[in-house]
Amino acid sequence: MRVVVLVLLLLCGLAQAAELRDIDMDREDGVFRLRSVVWFDAHQAPLYAVFINYDLTEEFTSFVAESRNLEPGADGRRRFYIRNQGCVWFFCKSFERTGVVDHKFSTFIRSTADAELSDFEDSVETWTFSADGDGTLVEYTWEFRTKFWVPPLIGPYVIRRKLERDGPYALNRIEALARGEL
Repeated sequence: MRVVVLVLLLLCGLAQAAELRDIDMDREDGVFRLRSVVWFDAHQAPLYAVFINYDLTEEFTSFVAESRNLEPGADGRRRFYIRNQGCVWFFCKSFERTGVVDHKFSTFIRSTADAELSDFEDSVETWTFSADGDGTLVEYTWEFRTKFWVPPLIGPYVIRRKLERDGPYALNRIEALARGEL
């Protein structure tokens, strides 16, 4: 009986309140724009610490096959590497981004891919953190243009569906990491 109670307590402790409040994905003239707004039941500083640490990314999303912090550049700026992998029906694609990270503690993070080292002509991701009640609101935007072909009608639909389907799991993992529960 004790084991059952302990398991239930652990499961209750991992139950999270992350809430996807808005998501929008579109494509215009070859440029994809993704925007989401998520409320987390966690404070800004620990959420910021999770998002800025690219070594943690693989722990909360299956879309990222490999991710890591790189040594800072000559200018002292943070650098990152990400390899994503995704499949649509029988077509699978792996693509990489390497770039720099600009940030202000607990306020915003912006990662910009270097086109020479990435499978993207342009790629800028931004996370903005703001207090909201007892939690934190995170607005995420990703504007990108790929060097590879993405089906014009299917691409945005598939990306959005994947985010809607797999997003809650990732958001709850992010929240649990920020709360020190994982």
